[in-house]
This record gives sequence, structure tokens and C-alpha cells, in this order.
Amino acid sequence: MASVPSLASTLQQQLADALTAALPDAGTADPLLRRSDRADFQANGILALAKKLKGNPRELAGQVTAALPAGELIKDIEVSGPGFLNITLADRAIVETLAARAADGEGRLGVPLRPEAGKTVVDYAQPNVAKEMHVGHLRSAVIGDAMVNILEFTGEDVVRRHHIGDWGTQFGMLIQYLIEHPGALKHEGGATDGEAAMSTLNRVYKASRALFDSDEEFKARSRDRVVALQAGDPETLELWQGFVDESKIYFHSVFDKLDMEVRDPDIVGESGYNDMLEETCRILEETGVAVRSEGALCVFFDDVKGPDGNKVPLIVKKTNGGYGYAATDLSAIRDRVQDLKADTLVYVVDARQSLHFKMVFETARRAGWLNEDVKAVQLAFGTVLGKDGKPFKTREGETVRLEDLLDEAVSRATAVVREKAEKVGLSEDEIVENGRYVGVGAVKYADLSTSAVRDYKFDLDQMVSLNGDTSVYLQYAYARIQSILRKAGDAVPAAHPELELAPAERALGLHLDQFGEVLAEVAAGYEPHKLAAYLYQLASHLTTFYDQCQVLSADNAPEVVENRLFLVDLTARTLHRGMALLGIRTPERL
Repeated sequence: MASVPSLASTLQQQLADALTAALPDAGTADPLLRRSDRADFQANGILALAKKLKGNPRELAGQVTAALPAGELIKDIEVSGPGFLNITLADRAIVETLAARAADGEGRLGVPLRPEAGKTVVDYAQPNVAKEMHVGHLRSAVIGDAMVNILEFTGEDVVRRHHIGDWGTQFGMLIQYLIEHPGALKHEGGATDGEAAMSTLNRVYKASRALFDSDEEFKARSRDRVVALQAGDPETLELWQGFVDESKIYFHSVFDKLDMEVRDPDIVGESGYNDMLEETCRILEETGVAVRSEGALCVFFDDVKGPDGNKVPLIVKKTNGGYGYAATDLSAIRDRVQDLKADTLVYVVDARQSLHFKMVFETARRAGWLNEDVKAVQLAFGTVLGKDGKPFKTREGETVRLEDLLDEAVSRATAVVREKAEKVGLSEDEIVENGRYVGVGAVKYADLSTSAVRDYKFDLDQMVSLNGDTSVYLQYAYARIQSILRKAGDAVPAAHPELELAPAERALGLHLDQFGEVLAEVAAGYEPHKLAAYLYQLASHLTTFYDQCQVLSADNAPEVVENRLFLVDLTARTLHRGMALLGIRTPERL
């Protein structure tokens, strides 16, 4: 793999070396380099140094400028204001750096692996057994999938975990119903698709719930069945496994619609930690991290209090001997740290659970399972809202089924694709395929282009628009480049560092060079919206480039055509890679 340092990092290093050479008394100094609208970059670090050294900042800036090495990186440098350095890079340096990125045969575009990469468990996409997935499950799946892709691309060893809800008192009711109504889980007509699986599960759930609510004897038998389940009774476990397997058929059908891969070995639900629960509680009690309070095993915190001013505990084990969610979550931390040897745990979980996870993580720290070398992070996300700004519901006030939402998005997107299909020459199969890619991409991008912790409004009309900050705009930019490359005939993309670049070419090139730095920032801060913003800005630079720089014009010299084809080809490859990391497809024709 050919790792290519960015222009900014190369310039940063040259400036830092020049600072040290010109001002040896300053020690290690940061030039504080940033992008600028007055030049390509501006370095502001000399002001702070001048105060420290009690010198004239403009004189110091001149000394630093004189100490910079002669080379082909910098075209122009001027001292501005009270000692700022405005730096313009050489066109040759821009094109040569981009050519090195384009030559990376690994498809990484020269993006380096992060030196601090380690092993991370990402907990995301957590549906519940025997329950339909709804719009509330969307963000964990989409954000988690994107972060897994980005972390792996930047060199992290990632372990996926889908902590499904597959344990609890409701299974006593479901299993007891199944015992008394054998064959209730069989599909009518023998169908095994996800919709049939969910239909069957819904039917069984509604029937068992009605019986549970109306028949006291059935309710008592159901509660006894919970005890049997927790005790590991073989018959009860076998029937429970039937519900899990049936649910997985449904889960996989929904994740397929989301164009996401969820692998069976990565699904480790609440039940996966049952054998650890008692030991987790024993360790917490013996070490004094948890204490008995009114018969329950609790962990208290000075800063977590209820309305009455009393401390609100994290309940690890209930008064009746049952285990709370905290026991399972703490056992999962033990497993992920001690057995999987992870040094980072990322939980892609609704922001409304922030207090729970704050207490769980603090408890794990007190127990020594989390420490300076092992950290846990909640990648908290906000709520999906309707156009009215309220939590997204159906007209009847019901929670929106995730499958219905995706089907509607694909339907709308297919209509948009069909409108332009004749002009592009798409077949019916391509219309259907592209409609799916555009529809699912629109839903994902709307989610990912918003900072995770913020709520966002679900507006399909806007999501499938060709205008504005949408995935369709980015997909169209990619397809437009492919169209140009097909029309290029004998002309091929080729870098020509000897050419002078037009302003739009320089802007596009400098933005292309930031790809690796953006990915490193996204991976370090778990902020996929920054990658979405980068890609939108890239497509915007491309639009300006099209307006100002004809690519295949007969008036262009052959080397200009080749260089511009090179720029748009690298743009397409960057869009394709960036969108893929977000989990979004880029059709060749649109």
C-alpha cells in the first residue's frame, strides 16, 4: 500500500522545521496551519511565539520564511498583518501529489492507516426478538455500519456486535403459548421469507398477549415458564431458540433492504451473557463497587439524584433475584475487554439512554474493567422526526415500520430515476436497481449527514431531490463523471504536473487531497457526518469545475484534456470510496 502524505501535512512539517531552525529558543512549536480564503493556507503560530520570545512577530515571520527549504511545494508566501503567513502551493505539487494518490493500486487513494489503530468492538443494530423493527432502529444500524466501515478502512481491528433483545419475561408468555398451541410458528404455505416470519411472530405475540391478559391461570403458567427458561430447561430453551431463529430470518430480510451485511456470528444477544451474570454481581459486591439496598444490589453515584434529592442507583440485581439490564451490559463489557481483548468499546445507542450508559461505564471503571488503556464511548444519536418536528409516526399515530419506510423511499426514488431513464438509456432492470440504490442511499445519507446526536426531520421529497445536500446529488455527480469518461474516446486520464491550473482545478485538487485527513478525523471522533460533508463539498467543487473548465472541448490541447480527465476520474474514485464507507452505492449511469 502506497501511503501518500497530504499537502497540508507536508507543509506543516516544513513550517515546523523552519520554526525550529529560525527560532531555536522556541522549542517545538506548532505553526497552526489552516485553510484560508486569502491563499491556500495560513499559518498563525508565529503570533503566540512572538509573545513567548518577546519579539516582533513580522520580523520572526520573515526569519521563518527565509528558513523554509527551496523546493517545488510552495509557489508563494507572504507575511500578512501581525505576522500571519499566507501560503500558496505550486500547481506542480498539487498535481504530483494527486497523481501519487491515483497510482495507489490498493484502492485506498493513498490514505494512510492510523498509527494509533487498535481493536474496537462496535455495538450497533440491536433489534428485539419477536418484535418488528421500526424507525427507531434505523439510526443505530446506519450510523454503526458506517463507523465500522470507516474504522476498518483506517486500520482498526473491528469486532461487530449486535446486542439483540432475546431474553426476558415476555418469552415465558410466548413459549407457554407455543407449548399449548403446537405448530403456531409454522408459516402458512411453508414460506420462509422475512415478511412471512414477522407475520407469524406477530400473530403468535398477539394471541399469547390476549390470553395472558385474560386468563390468570395462563399468566401463572407463563411466569413459571420464565423460571424454567432462566434455569435452562431443555424443552423451554428449544422453543425459545425457535423464536430467535424465526426472528433472524426477519432481521436479515430488513438488513438486506438496508443494503447492510449482518452476520450470524456477530449477533450476541442478552442471552449470550447469562452465564456471566452471577459472577459479575459477585465481583461487584465483593469489591465494594455495589452494595445491598432494600434487598437489591445497587451502585450509587454522587451526581445522579432524583427529584427528591436522593441518589438514584444503578440496579444490578433486583430484590426478587432477577438481573437488570445493567448486569447484562456489565457482563458484556467484561467479555469484550477480557475475552475479545478490545481496547475501545463503541455503543451506537439512542441519546435517551445516556444516563444508563454513563452509570454502566463508571461502574466498569470502578471495577477495573475500564481504565486508561481501555475506554468505552457511547455514540449517542437523536430522534427521527416527522415534517411536523415531532417523533415520526404514521397518520394513525403508530410507530413507522422500518420496512415500510424503506419501501416508500425506494418507490419514490424509482420514480425519480424513471423520469430520466429514457434520456440516459436505462433498461427496466437498471431502473429498478438504481431506484433501490438511490432510495436506500437517500435514507442513509439524510441520517449520516446530520450530526448523530441531533434530531433530524424525515422528508422523503427532500431526500430524493437532485438539488441540495442529498445522496442523489452525490450519486448524480459520480454518474456524470462516468458519462464523461465514456465519451472521452481515445483520450485517457493522465496527470500533467507541468500545466498551470485554473482556479476551479486548484480548488478541486486541494479538496481531493484532504480525503485521508477527513477520514482520520471521522475515525478519531466517531463523526460520520464530517465525511458526508466532505463528499458534498467535493461534489460542489466538481459542479464549479464543470461550469468553469470544459473537459472534452475541442479547443483544449490534448494534455489539458488528459489532465482534466485525470482530475474528474480521481474525483469519481474518491466519491465512490467515500460513499461506500457510508454504506451507499454509486450507480454508473443515472
